[in-house]
Amino acid sequence: MFSKTDPIAPPAPPSRSPSSGAATNAGKSILASDLRITGEITSSGAVEVFGDIDGTLSARSLLIGGEGAVKGSVSAETVEVKGKLDGRVSTQTFTLRATAKVEADVNYTSLVIESGAQIEGRFTRPKG
Repeated sequence: MFSKTDPIAPPAPPSRSPSSGAATNAGKSILASDLRITGEITSSGAVEVFGDIDGTLSARSLLIGGEGAVKGSVSAETVEVKGKLDGRVSTQTFTLRATAKVEADVNYTSLVIESGAQIEGRFTRPKG
């Protein structure tokens, strides 16, 4: 005769975890020419370096500007170098512009080297 009704529960807030596949609002981080950083830099977006970085840098994409310098380990989907890079690189697409000076061990899938770029190191591509 009597029935019990459940109260209506409010909807759960949407999940915004990076692993859910939802688009992130990661922007572009610009590290100016007067900036010197020693340590670890991590970004889910793009990073542009015009200063000096000594350490580990991980980002979706990395651009090292003409006056920029990175010394250490780099991990990014795309890496474009116009300045100096010294260390280890793990990337899908590695682009060296004519003004690049690179001394690194590079693990890449796609490689572009413009005439005039100075490179020294070991370049390896995964077999597949």
